[in-house]
Amino acid sequence: MADIVVINPRFDMSFWGMELVLPFMGRRANMPVASLPLLAALTPPKHRVTLIDENAEPIDFDRVARADIVGITGMGIQRKRMGEIIDELRRRGAFIVVGGPMATVNEGFFEGLVDAIFIGEAEQTWPQFLDEWERGEHRYRYEQAEKTDMTTVPTPRFDLLKMDRYLFGSLQFSRGCPFQCEFCDIIVTFGRRPRIKTPEQVIAEIEAMRRQGIQIAFIVDDNLIGNKRGIRPVLRAVADWQVRNGFPLTFFTEASIDLADDPELMELMVDANIISVFVGVESPNEESLIETKKFQNVRQGRSMIEKIHAIQDAGLEVWCGMIIGFDHDDETIFERQVAFLEEARIASGLVGMLHAIPRTPLHDRLQAEGRLEEADGTRFKTNVIPLRMTREQMHDGYVRVMNQLYEPEGYFRRLESLFIGARIDTGRSRARYWKSHPLNALKTNAMFLAHAAGLFARMMTGIPEPELRREYRRRIGRLIRARPDPGTILTYVFKCAMHYHAYTMARKMASDRAAVLSGY
Repeated sequence: MADIVVINPRFDMSFWGMELVLPFMGRRANMPVASLPLLAALTPPKHRVTLIDENAEPIDFDRVARADIVGITGMGIQRKRMGEIIDELRRRGAFIVVGGPMATVNEGFFEGLVDAIFIGEAEQTWPQFLDEWERGEHRYRYEQAEKTDMTTVPTPRFDLLKMDRYLFGSLQFSRGCPFQCEFCDIIVTFGRRPRIKTPEQVIAEIEAMRRQGIQIAFIVDDNLIGNKRGIRPVLRAVADWQVRNGFPLTFFTEASIDLADDPELMELMVDANIISVFVGVESPNEESLIETKKFQNVRQGRSMIEKIHAIQDAGLEVWCGMIIGFDHDDETIFERQVAFLEEARIASGLVGMLHAIPRTPLHDRLQAEGRLEEADGTRFKTNVIPLRMTREQMHDGYVRVMNQLYEPEGYFRRLESLFIGARIDTGRSRARYWKSHPLNALKTNAMFLAHAAGLFARMMTGIPEPELRREYRRRIGRLIRARPDPGTILTYVFKCAMHYHAYTMARKMASDRAAVLSGY
């Protein structure tokens, strides 16, 4: 029997980590990564597995170093902390293996630092390694010859995580995306043929998560609708499960913008109690979209704005990803990004500078053109040398965009346009269910109001800026007068908390940038 510890390193504070408001909600981390509980499920039961997410608990290096095997996973943005953990464990003589997105796209980073490395998916290679390790015959490098058959993936061991420390749960229905976006590493890691779990697997996973007390979960699929025909029976099964159980779980997920072209699929998602979807918009500049091969966003027919409005009208809030720094972007892109989000009624846009991830087509092209330069983490946070502006212009414009987007007036103008003007109606299938189950409706709405009141009270005592507290009181009051239903009120209070985090992060980014430019 092996004593195995698997570690997910902490993330640096970011716009999307919610670190500044997690204390208001009594949580330590946003959500768990999917790899930890899945690796535990793939481990033969004769072994002992301990999962450590440094975002939810500190690492006890004395205890970890006593393990027979220490596994470390992580993404590129966790690279620095992965290196620090590996250095500490090497000093203590631990047996270290590494895998995950960072190892898959940049395995050279770990050369000479670890005892074994896993490239890509590990449903086959992890059990194979453990068997070979027991026999004293393990290799250094493991990579599956074929992509995982998702119908064979076991239910993750959520019970081995401290789930009460997370704001949301996370689960996976499928892997892969059929598109060919030049900058994306998903097709490198998971391929372009979407693979889907069976409805029975998905329901078992949802049940396991529900047993841990989770009420909201992120479906982490990079494109839930990559296989539209295949995902339909899964969504129907989830919708039926929601009705049988009184809609105990709320979901949000990711999908491509062609979702807007399939009203039946949007209805199925709403029936499954998915209330919001993250869409990769990337740019309002069609030349940039064509350049990066995001052809699904520029197909003939309705504009992206019209498609986003169609998704919202179907009962799904839209979050989006936006990228600055494509070859066809000049300095006009900054205002165009802001204007697009305003017209689209999108309050939360994940805006970032273009970054070339190793092994992606973008990285290969820019490397051949001599247009890659490592980000130094202070002056620049991109490794791309843009064509139509300098790196300084791109970085400074990005900082301006983030501050403009999260100034209270602009943020709440977008939010009120969606919630008060367009009166977006999320959770409409649950509302239909409540008509024939009034007791369930009463209990759930009472819970919504209690959560909203508690979060609001903690914000009013925990946010130091009086002008922000006044702004949130004013905006919530306007929402209540227009739409006094408890679910919408809770959502809006949460949106205020999100604003506080993003507003504070944007101001810090501007302050840090000013310090760099002044030489401090």
